[in-house]
Amino acid sequence: MVKTKLEKTISSYIGRLLRDHFGRGPGNVVCTVSGPYVVTQFSDFLSPMEQSLMDSDQTVYVEKTRDLMMETLTKEVTSFIELNTEGRVAEFYYDWNLTDKTGMMIAVLTAPDKEHPLPEIDDYKNSGALIEDIIQITTAVQKPPEETYSIMQNPRTLLIVRKGIFILLEKELIRLGFHETLRITKRNLEKRFLFEYKERFEEHLDAELKDIFVDWDFDGDKSFILLHLKPSQKVFDK
Repeated sequence: MVKTKLEKTISSYIGRLLRDHFGRGPGNVVCTVSGPYVVTQFSDFLSPMEQSLMDSDQTVYVEKTRDLMMETLTKEVTSFIELNTEGRVAEFYYDWNLTDKTGMMIAVLTAPDKEHPLPEIDDYKNSGALIEDIIQITTAVQKPPEETYSIMQNPRTLLIVRKGIFILLEKELIRLGFHETLRITKRNLEKRFLFEYKERFEEHLDAELKDIFVDWDFDGDKSFILLHLKPSQKVFDK
């Protein structure tokens, strides 16, 4: 399938899927396919019931409910992507910023799209400085990553991959099945640290940082961070 058509097809499907399961779909859905990465971002996504719960200081309940729903939706989204691409979805990540009514999904295919080469790693200005900041943040929260790299998927989407990040306590919680508790705790903690570096990220990238998303593959000891950017100028060529 032609890349542009594929992106529109996935965007439309995810928009309908969220509307069917949550009673209200996102106001806008944008999918970008680059190599093995299928990234979907959406905005204006919060149901009236969720808004009511958040107004009553029940945000954690909304997070738990969405995470429970995603156990089913992940299977549906990955199956749809596999039907429309030549790859198998090996990893799947998702996250929300409930206050801003935004969200994202990342599907990682087992192999790059044959029509599009694998994106370059750390191929943008000041990538080294940004990676150093990410390592500092990860070290403060848990431990230094064994591997860290980034992919500028497009001028508005920067993906950051970390591998080998969990400490022994986290690994034991994962072994005991406390995935939901760990995800909610780490989601809030790591985002708080990441947003503290907002001005530094914007300086490195010469772009306004609109949103930050983060999720983990607990079994694979791996994490994806997504920075949603509004570029102030073209600074992505070294």
